[in-house]
Amino acid sequence: MDIRVEQLTAGYAGHTAVDRVDLTVGSGQVVAIVGPNGCGKSTLLRCVARLHQPRSGKVFAGDADVWELRQRDAAHRIALLPQAPQAPEAVTVAGLVRYGRHPHQGLFRQWSHEDEEAVTRALEATGTTGLADRRLDQLSGGQRQRCWLAMALAQETPIVLLDEPTSALDIGHAVEVLDLVREVAAEGRTIVMVVHDLAGAARYADTLVAMRAGRIVASGPPREIVDADLVRELYGIEAEILTATSDGTPVVVPTVSVPPVAA
Repeated sequence: MDIRVEQLTAGYAGHTAVDRVDLTVGSGQVVAIVGPNGCGKSTLLRCVARLHQPRSGKVFAGDADVWELRQRDAAHRIALLPQAPQAPEAVTVAGLVRYGRHPHQGLFRQWSHEDEEAVTRALEATGTTGLADRRLDQLSGGQRQRCWLAMALAQETPIVLLDEPTSALDIGHAVEVLDLVREVAAEGRTIVMVVHDLAGAARYADTLVAMRAGRIVASGPPREIVDADLVRELYGIEAEILTATSDGTPVVVPTVSVPPVAA
């Protein structure tokens, strides 16, 4: 399922965080949104997920305006894994992943064999089956993040939004999570993720969306848009752009700080 954002503007208490943004994400793509802190990345994601009401503009998931859908219907199309999610105390991994089936429950539809199968598939896809009976708070950061992703996958939506899925992870666990993201997209789901690590975003995303001061300043395949000028505009630093010998991915090597470009 594709995503279309049209002239979206959103903010908080007089501050505009997202300013007239247009964005199209094709089905089955991995899109990484990058940019400095406070540039509007997470606000944009929250607007798509129906968690932050935009001031103006439209957000479409497939053929439907998500803000005109009932919340339950939107949750059948879009799953969000937020920053720093909170779990109930002492919840097991299996218990956490079952929360992903909440949008499918209702007064006349209780827990079913279909729900159990969805949980099993999500655990298998994330390599967490062996952790199912463990408490979430007893796991490593990388294991916990895979379990949270399993919960999002159990929702079985065609669109999955991830807000900084690799934050606070070491490089090994970050690569593990991003490899998993690619596997999920290969099954046909559309993935949009906010990522701070420009190198990781460039390696794993089909499309890179660069934001600054609430606007999209560049968008396209990483090999086409990542250059020294873009790094300077986003982060106010000079950098050399190298090319990975294995796959041609751009590699950003910072050199010296410069004053940030005026918004």
